[in-house]
Amino acid sequence: MNPLLARLHPYPFERWRELTLQIQHSGGLRPISLGIGEPKHPAPALVETALTGAMKGLSVYPPTVGEPRLREAIVGWLQRRYGVKLNPSTQVLPVNGSREALFALAQVVIDPSRDGATVVCPNPFYQIYEGAALLAGARTAFANSRAERNFAADWSQIEAATWARTQLLYVCSPGNPTGAVMPLAEWRALFELSDRYGFVIASDECYSEIYFGAEAPLGGLQAAHALGRDDFRNLIAFTSLSKRSNVPGMRSGFVAGDAALMKAFLLYRTYHGSAMSPLVQAASVAAWSDEDHVLANRALYQAKFARVTPLLATALDVRLPDAGFYLWAQVPGGDDVAYARGLLAQYNVTVLPGSLLAREAHGVNPGRGRIRMALVAETAECLEAAQRIVQFTQSLPSPP
Repeated sequence: MNPLLARLHPYPFERWRELTLQIQHSGGLRPISLGIGEPKHPAPALVETALTGAMKGLSVYPPTVGEPRLREAIVGWLQRRYGVKLNPSTQVLPVNGSREALFALAQVVIDPSRDGATVVCPNPFYQIYEGAALLAGARTAFANSRAERNFAADWSQIEAATWARTQLLYVCSPGNPTGAVMPLAEWRALFELSDRYGFVIASDECYSEIYFGAEAPLGGLQAAHALGRDDFRNLIAFTSLSKRSNVPGMRSGFVAGDAALMKAFLLYRTYHGSAMSPLVQAASVAAWSDEDHVLANRALYQAKFARVTPLLATALDVRLPDAGFYLWAQVPGGDDVAYARGLLAQYNVTVLPGSLLAREAHGVNPGRGRIRMALVAETAECLEAAQRIVQFTQSLPSPP
């Protein structure tokens, strides 16, 4: 058995399941879950049509590199969305959802024979980053998010000696769970660190198309282009259709960036057996080539958050994020696990304790005292959940 498996922490949802095994709601309220970030809006009809119209693809082995028309569709979307030009033959690869690619990249990039091989992550963070690092034989270091920085990661917490050992940096913008978007100045600082120490930046951008202001979130490739880094050196961006197009079950996304890294990644994936189904490729071409369904989806989230956030704010410390479909709220009393367990027991609403999404670093767990709420269900259900959350919070005893 691979001994590195023993280094993995329980996944947040498994840990939450263990913490709630003995809880039985007896109030008669139907269950509502805001726990898992699984899009619930309808999948676009054009994607379903393309998928069912590609059934002949079942009789062929797909190439790992993907069909030319899919790579062209991806490059076209990147041009329209970010104003960047990439080579469809050398700078993009289709992947079976960003999750598997985020994990796989660490296995390509990390050289565990180098003393102190390190992966830096934001904190709180998507747990795949840590698992990928540990199973690649690396150690992890964390940059905590700070409320006074709009919950952005504070990279200054990472010491120069740690940067010198760093081989891979995961960033997430818009962030999960905080919704923070990285500005150009932050990208400039990270690129300078990458140039100085030679580490790769993996930019997780799966929430990029759900936002609430007039300006779309800045992407990593876009930031590199703005700073004259058109070779995208040591940068790989990850994007998914799951949130953008409401097709999480399709497992479709892409990676794009540094051609040298992409060549190595393709070699790994060829052996890994991770080619995308021709059916999914056809449906992905349709999705990346259409923006109308994305606009409609974004409008649904904007309208939902506009109604739910003010209601929750009557009882919780919470505000509209920059982007994404999570609310990151501070709970009274400071014990996020106890709060979430009480909410489930008394009002049958599931939220995820923030401390399960983070690690103790620099003397603190930055998720402690907060909960993550995924507003992925229809508006009426989210509003009902919010009303129950307000009632539960208002029923709690006032702090001494």
